[in-house]
Amino acid sequence: MNTVVRAGAVAAVVSGVPSTAHAMLTGRDVLAATRAAGTLLPGRRDRPGVAAGLIAHVLVSAGWTCVLAAVARRHHLGVARGAAAGLAIAALDLGLARRAYPAVSALPRVPQVLDHLVFGAVTGALLDRPHRTDQGTTCTTSPGCSEL
Repeated sequence: MNTVVRAGAVAAVVSGVPSTAHAMLTGRDVLAATRAAGTLLPGRRDRPGVAAGLIAHVLVSAGWTCVLAAVARRHHLGVARGAAAGLAIAALDLGLARRAYPAVSALPRVPQVLDHLVFGAVTGALLDRPHRTDQGTTCTTSPGCSEL
């Protein structure tokens, strides 16, 4: 599996841990964030749903993974810079979504920010892990090293 795809897939899955844990600890609906994400899809602004939320989450995660992978080709990310990128993504994503989407606005803010922080940290860490190149050797730089 491609390093970028793997990083994005793992980060997309684990990035929901903070909001899920918060929901469980506070007795809230653990699928509320997933349903709210469904409203991001065109035509679903007032129609939250789990399936739509999963699709939206995959699309948004894939998009941000591509952005972070492009950055990682030129600059070392790692956990710390990835986490910082996750916070920047949270400011943009949540800043826009909270204004335009009532279901997102209704979610507790801190767990959502922490979800983004985890996404960035995990993506940054996994993009910097050694991986196999096309030549069968190990590369310790970010994706795209086989192009050198």
